[in-house]
Amino acid sequence: MQFDRMSDAEIFALANPIMDNLMEASTAIDHERHIRDFSDRMKSIVTKEYFQKVCETYQRERGFFAAREPIAAFKRPGAVAIVWKQRFTKASGEFVAEMLLVEREGKFLVDHTMVF
Repeated sequence: MQFDRMSDAEIFALANPIMDNLMEASTAIDHERHIRDFSDRMKSIVTKEYFQKVCETYQRERGFFAAREPIAAFKRPGAVAIVWKQRFTKASGEFVAEMLLVEREGKFLVDHTMVF
């Protein structure tokens, strides 16, 4: 699929359920569910131990994920970087949630993601 030919609405319709799963799985600290849409590269980085440490830290410092608002999709043929405005339940202010989606063998996979 050529991401650069998709509308922002089509991209967010594809990306939102994937990001919802990432956030719900990290809230539950469910590693297997969290990495289900990851590329092999990401799976090698986000080990169970690393994932647990990151989740415990953000939950203690910021709380849980709250409202998320789409901001932009940066498109190129083989990938799309998606950016949302993100809020937390404990930390005040606005944060950035981002995800890089790629297509591999007909599947959409997360090749990078971060909330900062």
